[in-house]
Order: sequence, then C-alpha cells, then structure tokens
Amino acid sequence: MSNESSLVLQANDISIVFGGLRAVSNFSCELKKGELVGLIGPNGAGKTTVFNMLSGIYKPTEGEINFWDKEDRVHSIGKKSPAKLNQIGIARTFQNIRLFNDLTVSDNVKIALHNHRKVNPIDVLLRTSAFRKDEKRMTEKVNQLLSLFKIEHKADELAKNLPYGEQRKLEIVRALAANPSLLLLDEPAAGMNPQETDELMKLIAFIRKEFNLTVLLIEHDMHLVMGICEKLIVLDYGRIIASGNPEEIRKNPAVIKAYLGTEV
Repeated sequence: MSNESSLVLQANDISIVFGGLRAVSNFSCELKKGELVGLIGPNGAGKTTVFNMLSGIYKPTEGEINFWDKEDRVHSIGKKSPAKLNQIGIARTFQNIRLFNDLTVSDNVKIALHNHRKVNPIDVLLRTSAFRKDEKRMTEKVNQLLSLFKIEHKADELAKNLPYGEQRKLEIVRALAANPSLLLLDEPAAGMNPQETDELMKLIAFIRKEFNLTVLLIEHDMHLVMGICEKLIVLDYGRIIASGNPEEIRKNPAVIKAYLGTEV
C-alpha cells in the first residue's frame, strides 16, 4: 500500500452493473501526485465507464473511491456529483468535444470558473464592487490560460468556429480553469493528425508540469501513450489484465493478445 501522503486517488475494487451486465469488475488503482498514467484497452473494454465513475457521472455499484485534495484532505467520492468533484479538484475532458458552440472562447472558460466564484448571488444581482473585482479576477485568469495555450487571439470568436485542434485545446483550458489536482483526459488525440498529436504530447507534458497535475488519460494512439505515460493500466472486458510501465506492457502476452498486436 502506498504512503497516503503521496496519493491523489485510490479506487478499491469498484464495479458497476447495468441491467445485469457487469460493465466494470473489481477495478483498483492508485494515482500518485504528479503521475501521468494511461488507461488503455480495446473498444468496449470499459475505459470510459471507469472515467465516468471517477468523475461522478456514474455511481459504482460496489467498491470505494478516495480522493486527496490539494490540502491532503481525503474525500470518499463514489457518490458525489460531478459538480462537487470539480469543486474539490477533479476535472475531465470528453472523447466527443463538449463546448458551448454558440458562446465565445472566453465565455466557455468563464463558465468553468462558476464553481470557484468568490461572490454571493446578491453581489451578482446588485453588481457590487465585490462582483466587479471578482469579474476582473476571472477575466485575468481566462486571458492567462488562453495565452498559455496560444489561443488568446481567439478569445472573442465563437467556439464552433475554431479549428478542430483548437477546440480540443479549449476543452483542456476549460478543465484547467477549475484549478484541479487531477485531470482526466478522455481520448484527447481523437481526430487529430500526426502533427497535432505530437503537439498534444508536448502540451500534456507542459500542463502537467506547469499546473502540478496528476493526469490519467484514455487513448488509442499508442505513439502518444507510449511516448508520455510512465504507467499503463490495461482493461479488457471490464477487468484489469495488466499494469506496469510502457516497456512491461509492450511485452505482456495478455496485452498483445487482447489489444496491442504487433504494431507497438
């Protein structure tokens, strides 16, 4: 068992059943501070279902999930809502980009800051000095994030008008706006060409260091996974069949049979 002071998340034998179908069975993992971990497996293996349990969208039928926030306070999160998990430091992106297409780039990020506002509804209603100060703080944070991702010049454009790669960036920016300590990335390279994927690899490494994050990602692009992840967890039919560093996973016969084949 790991030293709890180094842990960010610990899932203990979590399972979920849908209408009699056991979609994920006895999934356990430990994520330590600063780790970059990949969750891989064939289509239908249960990867996104695991993410949905870790981010509050699904409630595990069995098992326990604990999360340590930035003050090292431990939270039992298996039954908490996505909004509550976002407040305590868990943010995620989705395989299918979920932006507010008819809002500006800037407003998409501001919405993500809603749970972290420092004013009450009365301040907002009356447009008090506290509200104006908070609005200025939010605008400055939005501009800073967009600048880090080199899309500050698109702040006033509608999200739907961004190129695909920049929409992916915006979704990550929006996740980071919540100031998380754990970032869940669901197939961030989906739909990207090789050049965009290489840029994404550098971006993930950058934000992990810049924001002092622990990152768990789902990805089918083995070039990306093997290039940036220190540890991999492999799922097949809702069960973990292997875990270890990329080299161990590359050579694991069960993994080769289930997923990787000879291409890795």
